[in-house]
Amino acid sequence: MDTLELLLHPVRLRIVHALSGGGTRTTSDLCACLPDVPKTTVYRHVGLLAEAEVLEVAGEQRVHGAVERHYRLRREQAVIDADTAASMSLDDHRQGFTAAMAALHAEFNGYLDRDGADPTADSVSYRQGTFWLSPDELAEMIEALRGVFAARRGNRPAPGRTPHLLSLILFPTNEPGAGADGPEGAAMPGADGR
Repeated sequence: MDTLELLLHPVRLRIVHALSGGGTRTTSDLCACLPDVPKTTVYRHVGLLAEAEVLEVAGEQRVHGAVERHYRLRREQAVIDADTAASMSLDDHRQGFTAAMAALHAEFNGYLDRDGADPTADSVSYRQGTFWLSPDELAEMIEALRGVFAARRGNRPAPGRTPHLLSLILFPTNEPGAGADGPEGAAMPGADGR
């Protein structure tokens, strides 16, 4: 299975997200993280990710006569590199976007289904807006965002920290009609009310 086929799948994306904190989890732990996915499906996808060396076994222990494996994400294997991305067809992009949106939708539903979910207190937001940018302005904005993300990429689990899933979607749209507002005029209010 090639990298695109392996990673552009909603369940496998969710497994990668669940292991992205740097810790280890058993397949049972992952089943608990993905309660809407049948256990046999989680086991099958963990097996595929381990076979492709996206996951590695960090340890094993006997539990009730069976061997329980603790898996760790190999971050360098869980990426679509620049060359692979450049070779993606339009259908590959369509499939990748669909997988990402399916994974995002399932993760958001999981959050809302948790006891004590409070979108306002948790600063949940789901906004969209249109920015009018020249190619240079677009490159400058992307570089600034990379800097913001890079400053926190090394954060590891610690007291007071909880994982947050961030999805950034950026693509050119058809030009809206005359008189269109800036990003705030086109924004859909998030649960944070802003």
